[in-house]
Amino acid sequence: MEDNKNFIEEIIDSDIAEGKIEKVHTRFPPEPNGYLHIGHCKALAIDFGIAKKYNGLCNLRMDDTNPAKEDTEYVDAIKEDIHWLGFDWDDRFFYGSDYFEKDYEYAIELINKGLAYVCELSADDMEKYRGDLSHPAISPWRDRPIEESLDLFRRMKDGEFPDGKYTLRAKIDLASGNFWMRDPVIYRIKHMHHHRHGDKWCIYPTYDFAHPIQDALEGITHSLCSLEFEIHRPLYNWVIENVSVPHTPRQIEFARLNITNTVLSKRFLRLMVESGRVDGWDDPRMPTLCGLRRRGYTGSAIVDFCSRVGVAKANSLVDIRLLEACVRDELNETAPRRVAVLNPIRVIIDNYPEDKEEIFELPNHPQHPEMGTREVKFTKNIFIDADDFALVPPPKFFRLKPEGEVRLMGAYIVKCGDIVLNDDGTVKEIHCTADLETGNGNPVDGRKIKGTIHWLSEANCYDADVVLYENLLTLEDPSKLPEDKEYTDFLNPDSKTVKRAKVEASLKTAKPGDKFQFVRMGYYCLDTKNENTFNSIVPLKDSKGK
Repeated sequence: MEDNKNFIEEIIDSDIAEGKIEKVHTRFPPEPNGYLHIGHCKALAIDFGIAKKYNGLCNLRMDDTNPAKEDTEYVDAIKEDIHWLGFDWDDRFFYGSDYFEKDYEYAIELINKGLAYVCELSADDMEKYRGDLSHPAISPWRDRPIEESLDLFRRMKDGEFPDGKYTLRAKIDLASGNFWMRDPVIYRIKHMHHHRHGDKWCIYPTYDFAHPIQDALEGITHSLCSLEFEIHRPLYNWVIENVSVPHTPRQIEFARLNITNTVLSKRFLRLMVESGRVDGWDDPRMPTLCGLRRRGYTGSAIVDFCSRVGVAKANSLVDIRLLEACVRDELNETAPRRVAVLNPIRVIIDNYPEDKEEIFELPNHPQHPEMGTREVKFTKNIFIDADDFALVPPPKFFRLKPEGEVRLMGAYIVKCGDIVLNDDGTVKEIHCTADLETGNGNPVDGRKIKGTIHWLSEANCYDADVVLYENLLTLEDPSKLPEDKEYTDFLNPDSKTVKRAKVEASLKTAKPGDKFQFVRMGYYCLDTKNENTFNSIVPLKDSKGK
């Protein structure tokens, strides 16, 4: 049975059936002034995914028509992120600035048609005279003669005037109910160095003017963009209809991605980086793709998340736990098992010989025998997690407790004996007695041991930093920010916690980026920047209810 079609695919099917297009051609146009975040991932998954589904093409085009804060660092990072997600653009890599000459030519064409004019209103005056729903906008320069506008526009290009002195505006409808159609600015003077063209240009086209031209010149059939551009679509179509471009692309809008406890705003993310509140764009708490990658998320899980969210026309808020579930589902199948003790307490097995050492075999993945086994040592001194012991146990506590018995995972049943406390009343060490007939997890007739805990031999572990991450924001719905607050007022003080833990000796051979399940704890990744550091990816189970 054929998959259900989303509304974009229904439009494309109709365009194909009516003979409007032969081959689907989309594009992904990121602005290289920052790093991609997971919101961009939804857009690029739609752009590249639609092209793949229809055996079409998808271009990668850097939207570098605004020279402010654009940098080749971001260009390289964007390419890396897209490849990490599993998409490719083949030889169809472009820059918006590739078309500066054509943008200029089409602007001249509009002036010659009487459809554009040079305006002298400042930005403040333009806002002052934009009118309202009952009053049209005002532009004293709207009837400037064509030859005069042509002369001024050429002189703008030649650098004769300072920033803000003139703009070029499209001549559309000052009384339009859509304010984007009230003679919008299509060129501004900006004496700024461009990362590719240097100081060649001092006038730059606006996105609303340049983008439809870029799409048309590249033969894009469907220009897919987020919902906030819906109100811009009449201007997109107006540009296409009034300049002599070779193709007629169609703009379609979809709902952008909104996630609980997550702000997908470059301005906010840049603030977090520049103010030092996070450790860079790739901080594992950041929703940037490089941050998620460093934390241990996989590109395939993120694409799966975008697929589960789906393509809709109306905005909605997606629970971040869905993203975590996608990552968990994948890692549950692929991540080898290892042992880590995050809050270690020493346990001494009193009846175990001082010089004895046993080797137990533990599976690397209990559901995948093909992943093999590994050897772990058992000795007199071991570590267990503090959470697995209680001096005063609550009801139904089946882990280690005074006079209680517990199974050491894959090894012996032990019984709690003497407990040595520190001066502050915390546990220093625990003495136990092992039932030496129960090695390798062997059962004992007639005994019911309800608790099994993980452990590490003192001779078979080493110290490592384990970093526990939580949501960066405590505000669940970022769209409901109180008027008197900033997002920074809702930063989670517990978003990052560093533990000095004991980890299994076999992890010494792990490579940066390798992922593991720490049994009974969750999924972790060896950090790619800090040595001997493991980042928490997701817990074993959804922990929101805890």
